Amino acid sequence: MTAAFSLAQVREAIQRYLLEALPKPEAYQRPELAEYARLLRDYPERGGKMLRGMLLVYTGLAYGAKLEALLPVAAALELFQNWALIHDDIEDASEERRGKPALHKLYGMPLALNAGDALHARMWAILIKAQVPHTVLSEFVKLVELTAQGQHLEMTWMERQRFDLQEADYLEMVGQKAAYYTAVAPLRLGALAAGVEPPVVFEEAGMKLGIGFQIVDDVLNLEGDPAKYGKEIAGDLWEGKRTLILLHFLQKADPDERARAEHLLRIPREQKPAAEVGWLHERLLQSGAVAYAQRAAEALLTEGLKQLEPVLLEAPQKDFAVGVLGVLQSLVRREA
Repeated sequence: MTAAFSLAQVREAIQRYLLEALPKPEAYQRPELAEYARLLRDYPERGGKMLRGMLLVYTGLAYGAKLEALLPVAAALELFQNWALIHDDIEDASEERRGKPALHKLYGMPLALNAGDALHARMWAILIKAQVPHTVLSEFVKLVELTAQGQHLEMTWMERQRFDLQEADYLEMVGQKAAYYTAVAPLRLGALAAGVEPPVVFEEAGMKLGIGFQIVDDVLNLEGDPAKYGKEIAGDLWEGKRTLILLHFLQKADPDERARAEHLLRIPREQKPAAEVGWLHERLLQSGAVAYAQRAAEALLTEGLKQLEPVLLEAPQKDFAVGVLGVLQSLVRREA
């Protein structure tokens, strides 16, 4: 078999499968339930790059699985991303998602939270209907639990005004909250859906790639193109996120600047002075903290790809293995 499926074709196939698994407004006579269906479809219909789902599909194809068997697993993974983002946006009081107002900004927190819960159930329904192997279900349990655990770490640090954190704390948190489901889980799920025990390197290298991806996201939050980024620029500062960039800045700042930054970050989002947020934004760029984080991300991404490449190229379907590396390049370099 040759790599006959382009990235665009795989993305379209995953999107089509995902949307078919969701309720349609026209199926309901009651207006309230038609609105319920619209809420469930809102984030999925906004699109997204679906790089995690595509990484899963290409990995599965590389290990001999059929596309038809991989699509429900990829759609479920993308559905996880959607319901987790709804909850994440509520927890972070985020303003935007994929270039539009966050769901709770459009419909209010209770309805958005309920929609996220419903999408969570639909995720499991897709997997059950497809009769995926138990190993696939177990991997989904792990990725959901790890993501929630990492999210708990981040939220408690903000709620309890923690400023004594080190870079190692950030790496631990982001490894659980974002890196596992971004890179490790798609690689492992692709292999598991093909009936293959995932190579051990998938976890170590995948964590490096996933952490690097998140650091790049943190960088883009401060210096990205608003039209391409899809989220609020400097939203991490308004929300008080403990990013690698912020922690590095606080460690290197003089006492007065550190005290000023910490005072700002303690203020609730709705009360933060815009001028002070602008000051901190500018200082993070000027101080070299953003450049430091970018270098750290590049090192992790390079190491991860170097570890994965020889293992992936030993997969039975080499053309698709090359496709996996292409998806990873798109994922970590934010090219697609």
